[in-house]
Order: sequence, then structure tokens, then C-alpha cells
Amino acid sequence: MADHRIDELAHAAGTTVRNIRAYQDRGLLPPPRLEGRVGFYDDNHLARLRVIGNLLSRGYTFAIIKELLGAWEQGKDVSEVLGLEKVLTDPWSDEIPGHASVEELIATFGQGLDEPEVRRFVNRAVEIGLIEPDGDGFRVPSPRLLHVGAELVAAGIPLDAVLEIAEQIRIDCDVIAGRFVNLVNEHVFDRLGPDPPDGEEIPQLAAVVRRMRPLVRMVVDPFIARAMEVRVQESLGARLELIAEHLAQPAEETGSR
Repeated sequence: MADHRIDELAHAAGTTVRNIRAYQDRGLLPPPRLEGRVGFYDDNHLARLRVIGNLLSRGYTFAIIKELLGAWEQGKDVSEVLGLEKVLTDPWSDEIPGHASVEELIATFGQGLDEPEVRRFVNRAVEIGLIEPDGDGFRVPSPRLLHVGAELVAAGIPLDAVLEIAEQIRIDCDVIAGRFVNLVNEHVFDRLGPDPPDGEEIPQLAAVVRRMRPLVRMVVDPFIARAMEVRVQESLGARLELIAEHLAQPAEETGSR
């Protein structure tokens, strides 16, 4: 098993000497083996550091990490806890985020707009969450949404109207998501009581959340499809009847108008 001085350990773990000492002070990392006044760390320390770094990157606090590492040392399987956390934090879409420059956004949405209007459009798109500032350009969390907006603008719908409907739909979707989450909270999580779930219950909770992913889409898609059918028939159907009646009139009658 290799021995590492503290600077070598920091380099191998992708962290800093200062962080290693902080982890030791918090009881997250065992002390090194001392030879005289020099401390030597082994591969177990390196593995522990990588686990700590991974948990920190996933948002765990030092206190929770200490509890997980303590349970691990006692032979308990913490993979179930991490499995539940992964199910809760994994993206719900397989869409790959994109990137767009200011020039690309203007070319797609802002042709003919002056500088203040472009700035207002960009700020509004950031507020809605369609784009996120990223260096000199913007990260696009959902290129599909941006494409839909571009298609609506190309169809002649004003940009302000497109941004307004995007904000309204985002709010509507947040309400739908809240209803699903509340349903699971009330009938699954709350049923377990105030105490933390045990080792047998954690995989069951993860399985419930995992099953929600396809179910949400299976419920929402038919409802929105049916709602669109009804709305289109009610609203645009009347316009279609007027057009049909107009075309059916004698040529001389339509020409006299």
C-alpha cells in the first residue's frame, strides 16, 4: 500500500492540503501514520478523500457526511441512502443542455430589435429559465424549449407573447409537479412517521420515486392532448366554419363585398 505525504495525497485526490487538514479537524479523515514529525497517508485515506469530495459535490453537509462515514465504518450499507439520494436528484429529462451566444439569440429571436429591446428580451428569458448566463454566452437547459419558441416567433407570434406564455406554462407545470410530489409525500413518506426510514424502507422509497418518472409523463401527455383537441375544435373550428361558408357563397355575392 502506497504511502503519501500530505501534499502528494492532496494532488492525488484533487483537493488541497488545507482541505485535508480541515477534514481531519472535523473527524472525517483518520490521522496519518507518524514517522518522527512526518505524517504518511495510505490508499485508504485517498479513497476516503474521494468519497468525501463526491458527497460534498452532491450537496451533503459535513455533519451528514460524518454520519454516513461512521455508518460505513460500522459495516452498514450506506449505498441504499446514496441510492435514494441519486433517485431524488437525478435529472428527469435525458435532454442534453446546449449553449448559445448573444449573437445567435439575436439572430433567432431579436431581428429588428434595438439594443434596449434585446437586453429586455435576454433578461426576461433568464428570469423564466430558458437561458442561464455562462461566461460570454448562455447555457440553454432545454434546447427543445428554445426551439419551440423560435418556431412560434417564425410563425408570426410576437416575441413578448411567446415569453409570456412560456412563463405561464412554467407556472402551470410547477403546480402539476407539486401535486405529484405532495401525493407521494402524503401517502408514502408521511406514512413512515417522523423517524428516519430504516434499511428496508429506503429501497422501497427509492423505488416509488423511480416509478413516478414514467407515470408523470403517462398522465400529463393524454390530458394535454385531449385538452388541445377540445380547445382547438371549440376555438378554431368556428373560424373554419366561417371560412367554409365564405367559400361556399356565389362568386358574385362575395365579390360585391
